[in-house]
Amino acid sequence: MTIWSFSQEAAMSKQARTPQAREERVRAIMAAALDQFSHAGFQAARLDDIAAQAGIAKGTVYLYFESKERLLEALVASAIGAPLEAMEKAVAASSAPASDLLRAFGAFMIQAADDPDRRRVMHLVFSEGARFPAIAQFHHREVISRGAALIRAIIARGRASGEFVHDEPERFPQLVFAPALVAAVWLHVFDPIEKLDATGMIAAHTEMLLRALKGEAK
Repeated sequence: MTIWSFSQEAAMSKQARTPQAREERVRAIMAAALDQFSHAGFQAARLDDIAAQAGIAKGTVYLYFESKERLLEALVASAIGAPLEAMEKAVAASSAPASDLLRAFGAFMIQAADDPDRRRVMHLVFSEGARFPAIAQFHHREVISRGAALIRAIIARGRASGEFVHDEPERFPQLVFAPALVAAVWLHVFDPIEKLDATGMIAAHTEMLLRALKGEAK
């Protein structure tokens, strides 16, 4: 008997009774999914194992996520998309100089590099995106494109105010978030061999970009 043959009444009875209980159950499912995806790989991970780790029946997972793909999308949205949305709102509401906003974006990248779960989510996208294009497309739409638009807005503000005299990161926003990608890969693959001060690297990269944008010699 599959989940789809349950009556609506029976299915509803398996749902959490309160919004708080529902939120806790969703968090448990997502935490288990991240563990299983990271351990077994996205393709090999089984919903049975995710449900077992979360302490629920397999069918209950479908009440919250219709597929493994939706689960991974939820992980991306929660770990990276939500903090990025907060950053977007903060920049839009701020009257601070563009330099301060670019430093704030650097701090945002540092927080992502310091968070093991965010790094695991990014590694999943890197490792599985080529085999599952829908995953890469979702991440690009919800994270990369929005991050690039935010960087362009910051650089454009600095250009308009005369604070910045160059526009390279506006044309190539990848120049700004490149160290976050390097940190995610390095900390996952090479950290046991050679430790990386990701916080220091991202901060140094941000200051180097600012000097270049302002046309300042070191």
